[in-house]
Formats: sequence, structure tokens, C-alpha cells
Amino acid sequence: MAEKRDYYEVLGVDKTASAEDIKKAYRKKAIQYHPDKNPGDKEAEEKFKEAAEAYEVLSDPQKRQRYDQFGMAGMQGQGGWTSGGMSMEDIFSHFGDIFQGAGFDLGDIGEMFMGGGSRSRGQRVRRGSDLRGRVSLTLEEIAKGCEKKIKVRRLVECKDCHGTGSADGQTETCPTCKGTGRVTRTQRGIFGMMQVQSACDTCGGEGRIIKQKCPKCGGQGVVRDEEVISVTIPAGVMGGMQLTVPGKGNAAPRGGVPGDLLVLIEEQEHKDFIRQESDIIYNLLLDMPTAVLGGQVQIPTLSGDVKITITPGTQPGKVLRMRGKGLPRIDQYGRRYGEGDLLINVGVYIPEKLTKDERKLIEQLQDSPNIAPGSADKKNFFKNLFGI
Repeated sequence: MAEKRDYYEVLGVDKTASAEDIKKAYRKKAIQYHPDKNPGDKEAEEKFKEAAEAYEVLSDPQKRQRYDQFGMAGMQGQGGWTSGGMSMEDIFSHFGDIFQGAGFDLGDIGEMFMGGGSRSRGQRVRRGSDLRGRVSLTLEEIAKGCEKKIKVRRLVECKDCHGTGSADGQTETCPTCKGTGRVTRTQRGIFGMMQVQSACDTCGGEGRIIKQKCPKCGGQGVVRDEEVISVTIPAGVMGGMQLTVPGKGNAAPRGGVPGDLLVLIEEQEHKDFIRQESDIIYNLLLDMPTAVLGGQVQIPTLSGDVKITITPGTQPGKVLRMRGKGLPRIDQYGRRYGEGDLLINVGVYIPEKLTKDERKLIEQLQDSPNIAPGSADKKNFFKNLFGI
């Protein structure tokens, strides 16, 4: 299978392009490679589909964000058509508004090229709507990946009629479209007179009609039910990402294709850590004796508490690094290639209140040559402490 081209390259826009720029670029490409303008040209048809696939991703803020971060690998399992290709009917059904003002019909214009082909004889396949949910994750769960349960109310197949919508299981051929699910009309477009096929209004594009509707679902073939769905959360996800659970959206009426469940990732604030992409930051506040004399202190990590050694004379602003103690590190293609680090920002607590004995001890040290800051490297000290 040939490697797919970069979506921005396909549409001829750069990565900072606005949503309106992307829409205009797609419209230009779609009209340029439209099958009516290039009859019988397979290469033009493939470019037409390629542009539609690029627009399907880049016009969706969530998919675009994931594509920008992980590339093509980030599109796997994301729903849409990026994993299985797009049909002409898909394109015209979803993006018909792109052709508005160009002389194209906005309905079902996908059958008006190459004489309609075998598609003109096919019945319409309905797709159920997508559902949205969200999961809230701790950093510990993000570090390892996990399974989450989501309770949703969704349309499912009616068990009484097995999704047919018919009380007796019988349907009849639609008298309007004669079972094709399509009707044909003639209209004028930018390329002259053309025949345009659209879904039959009588049967909704299904080619069959129901005489005795199922009393439980009212002939729709679906009923609403509550279901608990298990969602696999991969390690390393970030707040704002959206995962897709294929086929767990609403069921489609009378045996169509179910929609997807779109799960938004929310990241809980951690009591100890601050996340910085794949690294995590911990602020450690030392007492003066430990900072001066050194010693061992216990700190938390995502996998449990550990002890670290503080060297004598540790200055505030110093950053200690524990390699591999952060979150999974993922490249632009979604492949895991290691872990981030735990960064420990060191601060030193200066007591605000002292007893008389404590004050005397400090005063005894005040004139000691090793206590005075005269020999300190001031430039590096303030750079470490304040970044200046």
C-alpha cells in the first residue's frame, strides 16, 4: 500500500492555515478533480478522494490536533474514513456544502458521474449518530494506561423485531423507486445538463417500506437502552485528546451502521506533580540543615516513594533529574519510545520565627567566612533561582 501524503501538502496549505483557508483549499481541489470534470480519469478520482480525506481530518479541531501531534499513526482507530478509505457517496453526503455556489446540487450528487455506475443501483445505508463521553484520569493512570467504564444511554437494536422495524418481519418494495433507493432527475449544472440521483423520499433511500410497524420501536428498529462500555486508555494520553470507540454510538435505524463513541480525555490535577508533556515536575522544599549538610530525603514518584541523596551545599533553584520517572514519551507517529523524566525543583525554607536559642545559634554563624555569600557565583545563583 502506497504511503499516504501529508494532509497539509494534499490541500496545498501550511500547518498554520485557518479553518476557512482549509475549507477554501479543499473546495478548489474538489472542483479541480471532480469526476464530472474528469470523466473516466482514475487518477483524478483518487486525488478527489485524497483531498476529501485530508479535509475530513483538518476540518475537525480534535482530529487535526491529534494529526499534528502523532501524524498518520494518530488517525488509526479515530473513526471517519482515514483507515478504510472514502467512497464517493461518503464524500458528497458529508461535504456537499463545499460545492455550494459552484453549480452542484447539494443533495446526493455522488451518482451523477460516470453514468452513476453500480452505485446508482445500491440502497442507502444509514449510519447511527456518534455519542460523546468523557473520562477523568490521574497521572498514575496516564502513566500506565488503563481501562475505564463509561455508562451511556444509546440507541440499540430492537430485540422484538431484530432491528427490522417490522412487526411481522415483512417489508415491501418501495413503489416510488422500485427498490433501488434512488430517484433520478435532470438539472443544469456548470458542465451542462446532467442527471442527478438522490435518495428516495418515500423509503428514505432503503428501497423497502414497512406495512406493519413494530409496536415496541415504532418501526425504527432501535430502542434506547443504558449500557456500560469499557474504554481502553493508552499510556501517555493528554487532556483534550479524543479517543474513538468504533461502533459504540447510536445504532442506525433498520440495520444500518452504528455510530462511534467519542471519549474526551480530562486530566486531574495532581497534589504533588505538575505535568510538562512527558516530564513531571516536583517542588522539593528543604530545611536549611539538610541543604547545608546534605542527607537523604523521601519524595513521591508515580510508582511510589523513593529516597534521594542531597549533596552538601545544595542551592535553592537547583534542578535534580530522575531519568525515566516521568510519563511515556510518544513520537509524532504515536509510537512509544521511552519515558520522560521527573524534574525536582529544589527550594530552601528560611524560618520566619526563631526562639532565643535558635537565634543565638544563627548569630554565632553570621560572621563565619563560609556563611557569608561573598565567594558565591552570583550570576549562576540567580540564573538557577529565577532563570535570569
